[in-house]
Amino acid sequence: MPTLNEFVAVAVRKLGMPWKQILDALQAIGLLCVITQRYGYHIYDALVIAATIRASCSTLFSEDMHSGHKIDDLTIRNPFLPARA
Repeated sequence: MPTLNEFVAVAVRKLGMPWKQILDALQAIGLLCVITQRYGYHIYDALVIAATIRASCSTLFSEDMHSGHKIDDLTIRNPFLPARA
């Protein structure tokens, strides 16, 4: 939590970010934490997944994540596996 507090303090005082932008950033960080905790992905994979979800994509192609796994409206697919009939 201290790091998030510092992020908000710097964003407000030093960067002059609007509160909407700060809240959006905090929401994105929250999504990363949920993906990491709930689905067991590493933080770097969670970053990719969260960005894909926020971009409203329906498919994420990855050779090293769990092919066929669904997170909300997103499905992870390994493009190197044969298509299922």
